[in-house]
Amino acid sequence: MSLISTRLTAPAAILALALTAASPVLAAPAPETFAPLAEKVTPAVVNISSVHQTGAGPMPDLPFDIPEGSPFEEFFRQFGGPGQRPREVMGLGSGFIIDPQGYVVTNNHVVDDASGIKVTLPDGKQFDAEVVGTDPQTDLALLKIDAKDTLPALEWGDSDALKVGDWVMAVGNPFGLGGSVTAGIISARSRDIHAGPFDDFLQVDASINQGNSGGPTFDLNGRVIGINTAIASPTGGSVGIGFAIPSNLAKPIIQQLREKGRVERGWLGVQVQAVTPELASALGLDEPKGALVSDVIPDSPAAKAQLKQGDVILGFDGREVEEMRDLPRIVAETPADKAVELRVWRGGGEVTQNVTIAKQDQRAQQIALGETPDAAAPEAATTSETLGATLAPLTADLRQQYQISEDVSGVVVTGIEAAGIASEEGLREGDVIVSVNQEQVDSPEDVEKLAKAAKDQKKGALLLLVNRGGNQLFVGLDVGQA
Repeated sequence: MSLISTRLTAPAAILALALTAASPVLAAPAPETFAPLAEKVTPAVVNISSVHQTGAGPMPDLPFDIPEGSPFEEFFRQFGGPGQRPREVMGLGSGFIIDPQGYVVTNNHVVDDASGIKVTLPDGKQFDAEVVGTDPQTDLALLKIDAKDTLPALEWGDSDALKVGDWVMAVGNPFGLGGSVTAGIISARSRDIHAGPFDDFLQVDASINQGNSGGPTFDLNGRVIGINTAIASPTGGSVGIGFAIPSNLAKPIIQQLREKGRVERGWLGVQVQAVTPELASALGLDEPKGALVSDVIPDSPAAKAQLKQGDVILGFDGREVEEMRDLPRIVAETPADKAVELRVWRGGGEVTQNVTIAKQDQRAQQIALGETPDAAAPEAATTSETLGATLAPLTADLRQQYQISEDVSGVVVTGIEAAGIASEEGLREGDVIVSVNQEQVDSPEDVEKLAKAAKDQKKGALLLLVNRGGNQLFVGLDVGQA
């Protein structure tokens, strides 16, 4: 099953995963056969199955009361009680190996919130997979399997070199039918399907369906030039309009996930919209171009640089902003703390604004995804790179949120990174770190300083005293693997 089919919806089309027959009008003759290409690449394309907890579902009411103290009372308390029972849903997707050591690329929506993930190779061998990192904003994820043996791996291609009409081939796991090969052409480039802030999809017509999510699309040299992610369809099945993440967008994201377990992006702090001909006329622009600022996020770099609603950003750090969706990609590629110059249309003329780009934090990520930022997220929270956790000083709001008593002191854990050592060793959100290596800590900086010192001195293990729900316990973290 494809999770994207229920995730991306438009009034006249369900966006899921797809492609159809090749166009009869081609600039070059079709290959005599795709067999050599299929034989070359299919050993590195895998099936991915994931288990997702859907919470409680209905159970039929019982025609009797449960005796107090009976074994049935314990059973129903454990499994949700009469009228409730936990349910699991199995998701099927695709992926491909990019490194003989067992690194596998897929879509984030294939593995998002999964309680278990298995990767099946074309020869039927199956392995448990760990999530190295995910990026919801581009719908990409990187997994790792331990196969012992050297695995076949694929190479990235240059998606920018592709032209509309070029032949492509897709391989995946539609409807659970592993190893399915389909062929078609590039139908269009730079498609915006409103799936995320960095939409720049390749449109293809090789047949892909539910279950193809995360599978590769190849050029005729057998290099991956796209990752199949969505389809436009009134029925949920293939009607010939499929969308793939370009390889040139995916490569740096996957590299960051492999190196850091997360993606770091620049953040400006504005919400923007397209400049229509009507808006251009009203604003005094000669033509519709740039990104119109519809809102400025408080305390953001844009707010500090005094950008205003109604400004039109025409240029960013020497690069032209031709249309609205250019800006998020350009900003995201900009390193944090870099000072840049903006060309802005304001009040009928051009002005320049200097702004220092910040690092996109969790709040900024939620805004970029169109979500409501967590109200309880403390402004003073910082990320411990060594531990892979977000830490914050204890405040009255956090004490109330996590039910921490007034006699507890230390630093509270407000977030855990999936690929960090804190997650691997069982640290939890809401834990209060009282001491590190038997030294009292009062701020996130104290924790990071002591953790980094232990790592640099190659002490191996880090001893944390943690208060969890009023109980004190020690947690050992292996900073040598951080």
